[in-house]
Amino acid sequence: MTDLPCCNLGTFKALVVNMAPVYSNQQILLKSRPDGFPTLANFDVVKNELSQQPQGPQDVIVQLLDLSVDPYLRGRMNAGKSYIPAFELGKPLNSGGIGKVVASNSSNFKEGDIVSGMLEWANYTVVPEGKGLTKIDNSAELPLSYYLGVLGMPGLTAYAGLLEIGEPKEGETVFVSAAAGPVGQIVGQIAKLKGCRVVGSAGTDDKVKLLKDKFGYDAAFNYKTSQDLTASLQEVCPQGIDIYFENVGGKMLEAVLNVANKGARIPCCGMISQYNLQDKEGIRNMFMVIGKRIKMQGYIVGDYYPALGAQFRKEMAQWLKEGKVHYVDDVTNGLENAPKAFIGMLHGENVGKAAVKVAEP
Repeated sequence: MTDLPCCNLGTFKALVVNMAPVYSNQQILLKSRPDGFPTLANFDVVKNELSQQPQGPQDVIVQLLDLSVDPYLRGRMNAGKSYIPAFELGKPLNSGGIGKVVASNSSNFKEGDIVSGMLEWANYTVVPEGKGLTKIDNSAELPLSYYLGVLGMPGLTAYAGLLEIGEPKEGETVFVSAAAGPVGQIVGQIAKLKGCRVVGSAGTDDKVKLLKDKFGYDAAFNYKTSQDLTASLQEVCPQGIDIYFENVGGKMLEAVLNVANKGARIPCCGMISQYNLQDKEGIRNMFMVIGKRIKMQGYIVGDYYPALGAQFRKEMAQWLKEGKVHYVDDVTNGLENAPKAFIGMLHGENVGKAAVKVAEP
């Protein structure tokens, strides 16, 4: 009988891992940092293999099903400090995603669990200790992409910003910029449920029609065809603006300050008009914030998850079930098309929440 070669436990485990079946994996990397609007040249698509056996004692392997592409990701493509770490050159991008656990060494997750979390732009992601993953209870049998939008980060962004910072009162006028986007469409509908008059702006006539016909906005206009934003706002907001849900910044913010009422509130969610400009636009009438006693407050949605997350999901799921809130997403098929979907979203080509369908459960 031939003796087997001797090896220590660590070597044996390594041999087992190396002999394990592998997943054929595709990853999308940040190839270069953009100058202005991102282009496809800023991304790289690579193929590799990933062991089907988790290596860490609590590692979880997640297959990506649905991927979120959002405006804030543009800031992560730049170098430098921010509220969320920048993407590293030559490394996979990551963003909110829905996935299925395909292998797990964690007692908290089992094979087949559907989870949400920050996942790589890849077919498979190894999540050490399952950190940041949340199991999804889809007993309502909604499309999984809803958990990236109306029941996910954009939905809570709308909910927290409007209710906690905007503090809407019945009869007030709420104006929402980028109103056909993933956050804007939800803001307007919640404001309507609170008894407000709701007005929005969007970048195409079709989106303006969607705001009024699908989401119940009382009035809306195409900002791209407006010759005078202040005049356009005065026309659709004859009683002034009590709450401005800020998504775009720049010239729109300046026009809103002209029309805002005394004591107006401005939850500052984003300023997408500025993200790709080398020379940012200044606001020339900020002094109006003083005279009109306007409250402007920026916020990060992650700050509200601990206190509002469960309440939001319960209330929003009920509104969806009762048909009080409607939702539209814009889904692109195929992981390899994620960069194209992301770039298109930054150019306003999407109608509703931009997402990428990568695989079926």
